[in-house]
Amino acid sequence: MKAIVNHTYGSPDVLRLDHVDTPAPADDQVLVRVEAAGVNRGDWHATTGLPYIVRFAEFGVRRPKVAVRGTDVAGTVTVVGRDVDRFRPGDAVFGWADGAFAGHALTTADRLAATPARMSATQAAALPTTGVTALQAVRDSAGVRPGHRVLVVGASGGVGSFGVQIARALGAEVTGVTSTRNLELVRSLGATHVVDYTTRDVIDGPERYDAVIDAAGSHAPSAWRRVLTPTGTLVLVGGPQGRWVGGMPRFAAALALSRLVSQRLVPLFSTPRGSDLADLAELVAARKLTPVLDRTFTLPETPDAIRHVGAGHTRGKVVVTI
Repeated sequence: MKAIVNHTYGSPDVLRLDHVDTPAPADDQVLVRVEAAGVNRGDWHATTGLPYIVRFAEFGVRRPKVAVRGTDVAGTVTVVGRDVDRFRPGDAVFGWADGAFAGHALTTADRLAATPARMSATQAAALPTTGVTALQAVRDSAGVRPGHRVLVVGASGGVGSFGVQIARALGAEVTGVTSTRNLELVRSLGATHVVDYTTRDVIDGPERYDAVIDAAGSHAPSAWRRVLTPTGTLVLVGGPQGRWVGGMPRFAAALALSRLVSQRLVPLFSTPRGSDLADLAELVAARKLTPVLDRTFTLPETPDAIRHVGAGHTRGKVVVTI
């Protein structure tokens, strides 16, 4: 089968389209014929090996431990191991799989969910990592409830575009911060108010929020306290990445400050959970959640897709179609 592989760290130019063996599932695994694969910032980290801390934590110190790139997958089950009873060949699924930028990918049943009816594989591939991150940020970390006032910073990006819709579905009044060209997009996702960061800094405004979801990293955690209610919650998702330890100093500062104030300042390290995939599917089925697709690329164009995501400022999600 064809797959995007890399055996050394570097720019997306190190990625190659190659032929590799189609994997065979173990007893507890599922083989998925990949129809589309979502592109995440993590794919850029895995390709470049930056920040360096990710090499020690996950990807391999000197060279990538896994040659085939990609994690977010949507497609059709082709083979199931004998211990798998949740899925069968022919089922449309989405979720996480090692080596998603390929014709087929292996995973386990607990990392998949059924693709919602009326949803294409391209749309479904946009959901897993970014959608689950937004869900965990808004629902779990921030504890958003009906009537809450929620500020989503970076509201037109991957996490932000999902975050606006999820907060709205939970009954919150949402304000989205984005650039001029994306104001109408963010309003169409359900934001009651939009702020153009090129003309106004929301930090300087009089509004106070029960939750701030910072998916842009435009301000230090201490600065966001100005727009929080006395018991509000700031959730940090991503942000500026240093070459050595990424965003860890920012996360550490938030944790230290949170011990001293009444507000909660929470760094988010999202966790892949199949139950969250199912919750996203329910929101999609209820027409409360729709992925925003920036661009699609073909499998040979995967290096360009990762380069595009690494450059920042995408509108919603980037997807590779197989």
